[in-house]
Amino acid sequence: MKTKLDIAKDWLPRYTGTGLDGFGPHILLTNFFNYLVKFSQRFDVPILGEGGPMQTVTNKDGLTLINFGIGSANAATIMDLLVACKPRGVLFLGKCGGLKRSAEIGRFILPVAAIRGEGTSNDYLPPEVPALPSFKLHKFVSNTVLQYRQEYRTGVIYTTNRRVWEWDDQFRERLRILSAIGIDMETATVFIVGHVNQIPRGALLLVSDTPMTPEGIKTQESDKAVTARYTDLHLDIGHPRHDRDRSARRGNQALWLLRSHGSIHRQDGNDCG
Repeated sequence: MKTKLDIAKDWLPRYTGTGLDGFGPHILLTNFFNYLVKFSQRFDVPILGEGGPMQTVTNKDGLTLINFGIGSANAATIMDLLVACKPRGVLFLGKCGGLKRSAEIGRFILPVAAIRGEGTSNDYLPPEVPALPSFKLHKFVSNTVLQYRQEYRTGVIYTTNRRVWEWDDQFRERLRILSAIGIDMETATVFIVGHVNQIPRGALLLVSDTPMTPEGIKTQESDKAVTARYTDLHLDIGHPRHDRDRSARRGNQALWLLRSHGSIHRQDGNDCG
């Protein structure tokens, strides 16, 4: 194995328990196994890779959902390994902490960029390079959110490697100065590594907590409540429910394929997609 592609073709099945022919052209990423369970039940398809580091489920329309775990290192790993199947689009369905009053629990955030506070992305590009989504893919996601009569917020996400920071006054003050709308542990890495690997990518983040105040810090009970209330909607926006009209489902699938295809991805390094 001499090239990155050679390695990815060998390692993607090893990490996910899924053969290369088991991945669809459209990829959803998540951190949560219960998303896979709901997706599997919705489309009556099996979960692959249980017991391994990552799991997948693919429906008959060619959409694959991958649970890659938590954190920027895992995000970089899956975005590197996905070069093996050359996806037409990758959408990260993640959760984030809301840092502004407009980012209330249950709101969706469509990030216009991410601040690279995690460090992992520095192994790929200099820190001066901004972490950006593919904007045509995001435009389609925006339209889909509105079709579900949901409001969403736009803004910059701060991505960090720190999971337990809520007690740190200095860190919270830094977040205020940076004026980010939300905080997570993966988005900047997904954007940068996707850019390096020429993969059209985006993120739709669900605000799960408001950690800038003591009463807004996530707890086991609050997280269960958010998951129970919003997971189905989050998945719906990623892909229509199986009980909706089949032609409409195919229409949405075709639109995503068209708008996240390589035609929106430029080879000159200016990923304006």
